[in-house]
Amino acid sequence: MKEITRRQFITTAALATGFALAVEPISAKVIRTDGKGLIAGAVKIPVKDGNIPAYRAMPAKGQNFPVVLVIQEIFGVHEHIQDVCRRFAQLGYVAIAPELFVRQGNVLKLSSVDEIRKVVAKVPDAQVLSDLDATVNWAVKSAKGNGKRLGITGFCWGGRMTWLYAAHNPQVKAGVAWYGRLVGDRSPLTPRHAVDIAPQLKTPVLGLYGGEDTGISLETVEEMRDRLKLGRSKSQIIVYPDAPHAFFADYRPSYRDRDAEDGWKRLQAWFKRYGV
Repeated sequence: MKEITRRQFITTAALATGFALAVEPISAKVIRTDGKGLIAGAVKIPVKDGNIPAYRAMPAKGQNFPVVLVIQEIFGVHEHIQDVCRRFAQLGYVAIAPELFVRQGNVLKLSSVDEIRKVVAKVPDAQVLSDLDATVNWAVKSAKGNGKRLGITGFCWGGRMTWLYAAHNPQVKAGVAWYGRLVGDRSPLTPRHAVDIAPQLKTPVLGLYGGEDTGISLETVEEMRDRLKLGRSKSQIIVYPDAPHAFFADYRPSYRDRDAEDGWKRLQAWFKRYGV
């Protein structure tokens, strides 16, 4: 794809509504957060090669709001991620979820997880970190955000990026990583993983993991804990013994309400403790 075509594409790309095709059917337990009293909807984030779509939610009144970056799963910024942004906004935050795969493809329209993984595998970490930097800048300049009270949280793929961005941007006060992969193959696109940055990490990150997660072994969780002990970030990892992967995803069968609710309470306490 020629650069001008690529730039035109991401500049005109729009944020989709509803749930990703790959997650149908939707669970009856899905949580739907009211947008009353909020400004919520699609926005455009200026980046190096155009604009990327994002979902922004914030209180309708006030200013100087603490900022939370909400990082998507592999399914993109679909209704669940948008709802999480509204949950944060109801708590007084400006929450922004940028669409981080838009250059590589529209995963919301794909019905196969295998197809989605092929798209996600093409996404460079450097691109994601740069886009998140741009999102923070936009939040401060255009969404009444307070850059000195910056937090980040992400789920699955976004959990991994939460660890990496907390190490990348010293502005981040705290992070909460939900079942993000900790180890992996190193490549030009993914040169480092969470275990690699753990000893140098300065930002406190709370990791929330499931003991029954078949994709993230408890051995790698213990390895991460050991690596964190080499540094001084005050990061912690909580394991819910009976929880599978994606236990926070209320729209999927993997949802575990008790563990999800406990994790959400821990997230709020963690952000408050570290000034987000």
